[in-house]
Amino acid sequence: MVILEANTIIKQFKSHDSLINAVDRASIKVEEGEFVAIIGSSGSGKSTFLHILGGLDKPNYGSVNIRGNCITDMKPDELARFRGMYTGFVFQKHNLIPQLTVLENIMIPTVMCERPAFQYEEHLKKLTKILGLEERLNYLPGEISGGQQQRCAIARAMINRPQVLFCDEPTGNLDRKNADEVLDLLLKTREAIGQTIIMVTHDMKIAEKADRVFVMDNGVLSLS
Repeated sequence: MVILEANTIIKQFKSHDSLINAVDRASIKVEEGEFVAIIGSSGSGKSTFLHILGGLDKPNYGSVNIRGNCITDMKPDELARFRGMYTGFVFQKHNLIPQLTVLENIMIPTVMCERPAFQYEEHLKKLTKILGLEERLNYLPGEISGGQQQRCAIARAMINRPQVLFCDEPTGNLDRKNADEVLDLLLKTREAIGQTIIMVTHDMKIAEKADRVFVMDNGVLSLS
């Protein structure tokens, strides 16, 4: 079953007196449970495309449908609620709030869903065990390693059991050992919890694990 479909996405940016097509008529269909990787050189438009797919940016033209819902037509409040319910996003930079503990950072997205905290207890235990964070929940981000910070960011993205998980270079700031560990953890949580993963990466070792690989080149998307 198709869980995400993007049709003829165009995203333009103005540069001096000309328009640049950061994303040039890109279309994609992703099946439920798939792991899709998008690769390409720096500046090729892959992160811009991912942000549009995840509802973090709006295209100039085209549409994105998730679970049959057109997110490009949603108003900001409606889109925020939808994203909180059905999607998660892992960034290259952890974007953790330094004054909050690991646990508090993880639980931030649950506020959008307006569910009592106890409903997340079992899922939280499973996530933090898989990600090796059980002993770090009361630490501040500055008191844990970079790899652990990224694991915290992954847990935050997955606490609401998102049906689609978007990952923008999630291992870009990590060394090979930590990058391999993070990918392994993402795939384990995918298997244990059940997610569709759409990941932008420059790391071919990661792309090799994907079900399908797309290449972005000057804004044009094609199947590898």
